[in-house]
Amino acid sequence: MGKVRGNLLPPALAILFSALLCGIALVVSGANPLTAFGAMVSQVGEGTTAVDIVNSTGVYYIAALAVAIGFQMNLFNIGVEGQYRVAAVVAAVFGGSVALPPGIHALAIILVAAVAGALWAAIPAILKVTRGVNEVISTIMMNGLALGLAAYLIRGDVFGELRGNNIRTPEIPSSGWVPGISLGGSGTIFGLVFLAAALGIGYWVMMNRTRFGFELRASGESSTAAAAGGVSAKKMVLVAMLLSGAIAGLVSMPEILGRDHTYNLNFPAGIGFSGIAVALLGRNHPGGIAFGALLWAFLDKSGLALDNVGVSREIVTIMQGAIVLSVVVAYEVVRRYELAAEQRRVGRQLGTVEPVGGAA
Repeated sequence: MGKVRGNLLPPALAILFSALLCGIALVVSGANPLTAFGAMVSQVGEGTTAVDIVNSTGVYYIAALAVAIGFQMNLFNIGVEGQYRVAAVVAAVFGGSVALPPGIHALAIILVAAVAGALWAAIPAILKVTRGVNEVISTIMMNGLALGLAAYLIRGDVFGELRGNNIRTPEIPSSGWVPGISLGGSGTIFGLVFLAAALGIGYWVMMNRTRFGFELRASGESSTAAAAGGVSAKKMVLVAMLLSGAIAGLVSMPEILGRDHTYNLNFPAGIGFSGIAVALLGRNHPGGIAFGALLWAFLDKSGLALDNVGVSREIVTIMQGAIVLSVVVAYEVVRRYELAAEQRRVGRQLGTVEPVGGAA
């Protein structure tokens, strides 16, 4: 019961606190919080909002899994943002430049994206294990390099082409598309949403049912203790970063293979940073991450309704930021409460033990 409470209570407190903070902000601005939140909930049933939430949930879920693998090793892979962007443009260029049979074409694009993401993550990983460079600093710098590299690759004199006022990579032929589930006027669910679910299952199996997962968690808890057990901390850092980068490379695949079929200047940004927040909210557990991804997608898509009731959409950003800040505080508060409760329980048990040599 204590473990369940420790897992569920912090995110619940974080969500309640962020809602309270946003409610106060709305009142101060002269808006009605009930009207604003009611509009967000009712927006789910409008147009393609529900399907958009499902699609965004899958994308955020993949990004959060990439971050969570690093967290398991006590690595802060902020570079997911750059890793998925590089993977997206490389995979789009590859997909639009080759002709392969249906199915094989899409699979090849997915593999190229995973390899590109892993190779981009390998740079900070190698710097970490060989020179001791902090991965936070190196991955932040790699994000900037990724943005510049993507802009260079889609130039008209490199791999890009001008279509109207937009520059993009050559369109991937239909043999490389992944069909979705059409719901008519409600939209189409990306076919690769199911890839996100499969990755979540694979992540749980890896962390809880394999030796690699045990060694990964052990190295994250204590590299010294893991080394005493024959586990190379440097090897685990390298493998964890490569795996994190490979999954990060898949973040863009649902949209590129399911809808856009190209990489262009309007490609979504910020998904990697949202993945960090979702991983924190879900506490690196695949089920918790799924809930966090769904909540994040709901806030993103339902916030469109706020303009209709005269409320600024920035309130959604305030709520998301409050969740990120408060979830860390909530976990620490609950951890200290659980620790104090455990100490009291042990103290009561020790108090009932008869002293050695006492009266018979």
